[in-house]
Amino acid sequence: MAETPISAAGWLRVALRGGVLACVVFGGLMLMLLLRLFERPLFGVDRPFTPYITQAVCRSAFVIMGLPLIVRGPRMKVPGAVVANHGSWLDIFALNARKNVYFVSKSEVASWPGIGWLARATGTVFIERNPREVKNQIAVFEERLQHGHRLLFFPEGTSSDTLRVLPFKPTLFAPFFSDRIVHDMHIQPVTVIYHAPDGADPRFYGWWGDMGFGSHLLKVLAQPQQGQVELVYHAPVRVDAFPNRKSLASHLETQILSAHSTTIE
Repeated sequence: MAETPISAAGWLRVALRGGVLACVVFGGLMLMLLLRLFERPLFGVDRPFTPYITQAVCRSAFVIMGLPLIVRGPRMKVPGAVVANHGSWLDIFALNARKNVYFVSKSEVASWPGIGWLARATGTVFIERNPREVKNQIAVFEERLQHGHRLLFFPEGTSSDTLRVLPFKPTLFAPFFSDRIVHDMHIQPVTVIYHAPDGADPRFYGWWGDMGFGSHLLKVLAQPQQGQVELVYHAPVRVDAFPNRKSLASHLETQILSAHSTTIE
């Protein structure tokens, strides 16, 4: 995607928005780490307070960027997990802004500069995408679910250009069919839809492949008139209503596609 050079006015927006955003994100992180000094010994894995800091920071980020966040559909109240399509780093902010969730991410993310630190601080679950690690993943999922954590993961396994939904990987659903949790487990699909600014490339908010995070962040911060991000929450489904992980993955993918295809032309 060819990039248009940032204008002088754009750099001013970067400085203003970026400065405020950095203060909010890192200020929230410091507050979270300070609160965890008391929260961890008192509540262990439970996090009764710090997720609300994450939520407040993510909501504030959209206000700072001037990027409207539209939400439709009911949020899940029963125990379980959430799945969504993945098109941008903005997904993390959007999905955190409207519900307290804990992301499930590939283990390599833990070592990424900056992002890995933030992910660990917010309670991200890191997993090895290896069939031999399924038992360990089940144990981690069980512990988190027993403590009321709402896990969220991206079944595509990677991000797209926001204009399409990649095929879901059924293997990622294997831990949810464990005999110990399958009958208590619900999964809610969420469609994340990006509407580019008027006149911009339809993939404006997409972050995929080998695109740099820094340059993409600058582009978004510099944009004078933003588009919008839309979240569509679909009805949760019981895992034990499906015979296997392939049928579950297919159903969730179809639900997410149903809203995505009717909105993205």
